[in-house]
Amino acid sequence: MPFSFENHHNVVFGDCDPAGIVYYPNIYRWMDGTFQRFLQQYGGHAAVCEHLDAVGLGLMETHAKYRRPLTDGDALTIRMEIVEWTAKSYRLVHRGYVGDDLAFEGTEVRALFENRDGRMRAGEVTRLKSYLESHSEP
Repeated sequence: MPFSFENHHNVVFGDCDPAGIVYYPNIYRWMDGTFQRFLQQYGGHAAVCEHLDAVGLGLMETHAKYRRPLTDGDALTIRMEIVEWTAKSYRLVHRGYVGDDLAFEGTEVRALFENRDGRMRAGEVTRLKSYLESHSEP
């Protein structure tokens, strides 16, 4: 079952650099925010972690490609999908659109972090996938 979510953001002047285009770290902030809003339908990040006895659902890798400048006034739609599950990580793809125009593509590799043997480590993500599947509407 694919997990997907759509988020919206209206770009404002404060999101932009002196050249008038979106300051690139905001792309990463919006990707993370989309994932966090996705988790809200499951009670939010803290609730999911508490249920799974995890420290967090954190980042291991990020990447973005900028396809079109984003500027003040753009109505941005961010579409997120979890596209791959491995033993200890899961990959998300984010695509940001202004209308039908692709503005950016990004990926995140995340893990379910837990305390084990006195250290924070990536745990098996099958628990997370099962939790999301069991709490999704058909």
